[in-house]
Amino acid sequence: MDRPRHRWHTHRVVHRPELAPAGFLGVDGAKAHDGALRVTNLDRGTLPRIPIRPGNRAGTPKAEASGLTGIDDFAFTGRGESVLAALNGPGTVVHIRPDGTRTTVLDASDGLQNPSAVALRGKEVYVLGAACTTVTDPTLLRARIGGRL
Repeated sequence: MDRPRHRWHTHRVVHRPELAPAGFLGVDGAKAHDGALRVTNLDRGTLPRIPIRPGNRAGTPKAEASGLTGIDDFAFTGRGESVLAALNGPGTVVHIRPDGTRTTVLDASDGLQNPSAVALRGKEVYVLGAACTTVTDPTLLRARIGGRL
């Protein structure tokens, strides 16, 4: 694998707060999808979208969803830009639609503790519950959520 030759994008280069930390981690998760790179910003609770321009250049990031306290990881649902996101702090997995609205699909009543990763396979979702603040019983939860999206 080739070593990176340059930084593709940084908050300092473009002076964009969407990528900057605000006390702890800042940008954490990343997925390429439909001509853009989507990233999570744990500190800011946002899900910025960075267009991939011709020549593999980074476009201007834009936070298309906000108020996502503790967003850690996400997965595309296969329906356009809709995602399932693991919100570590509140201990939930939410369905985020392209317009930024969201619905909780899994929470503590389902056995979640600080979800930190999410993966989809068909109508099944797999969520790693790191239990990093509860410090009890880290888990890998599997749930069928097809009807909840």
